[in-house]
Amino acid sequence: MAKQISVFLENKAGRLSHVTRVLGEAGINIRALSIADTSDFGILRIIVSDPEKAYRILKEADFTVSETEVIAVQVPDSPGGLATVLEQMSEANLNIEYLYAFLGTAENDALVIFKVEDIEKARQTFKEKGIRFIDEQQLYKL
Repeated sequence: MAKQISVFLENKAGRLSHVTRVLGEAGINIRALSIADTSDFGILRIIVSDPEKAYRILKEADFTVSETEVIAVQVPDSPGGLATVLEQMSEANLNIEYLYAFLGTAENDALVIFKVEDIEKARQTFKEKGIRFIDEQQLYKL
């Protein structure tokens, strides 16, 4: 499991820049990010090198911030790699709330960040199916 930081952002020029500047000045590295938006606001979801510090720093900078547990899974970076993992999750009746992916492992696998309803069930399913997931400290250091 890993901690994801979510930041509520008004859809205004410079808001994303401000978040990244605050994190950068605090020495916090962004490892992965996703932005979901509407016409009025966006939600920035980030995996960072130090989630506790990022949460505190962003709160102090008057951002609306929350922390969510997610799980990072290694997926073969090949055609059908993600489909295989998703099929195994479906067979285990695991509901995915959202996901986002990035490259960056030594094995040239993709990393997929999953937000699921039942993270413990997901961990157990991944263990049983031989799906490799990344522990939080390893993820933060990528």
